[in-house]
Amino acid sequence: MLEQYGYVGILLIVAILFTVTIPMLPMLVQRIGLIPHKKNPAKTGQYECGMQTVGKTWVQYNFRYYFFAVMFVLLDMLTIFLYPWAVNVKELGYGGLVAVGILLVILTVGYIYAWRKGALQWK
Repeated sequence: MLEQYGYVGILLIVAILFTVTIPMLPMLVQRIGLIPHKKNPAKTGQYECGMQTVGKTWVQYNFRYYFFAVMFVLLDMLTIFLYPWAVNVKELGYGGLVAVGILLVILTVGYIYAWRKGALQWK
């Protein structure tokens, strides 16, 4: 009986050691000297395309990119939830129909709200 607790204890010790050592590993590698302290011009050079950047290299993206990405993920989630429902619609009965109806109403209200606010217009 106590052997089972021993396995749990060993697993707990390994988990704690792993949690402590992984964040400390980069600092240790830097102290040893495997990571250079000086900036290398190759690090600040061009990446992939080989062209010098024009203007500021730090550009803030418009929040609409994020908003459209979230809308895309939400519609994908809707598809993920509706597909199993459509496969088992006879087995789920009216309870499943009501649940999917509530889900569609919530999403439709959110979509209409975003549409009325003008969040879906690309300016």
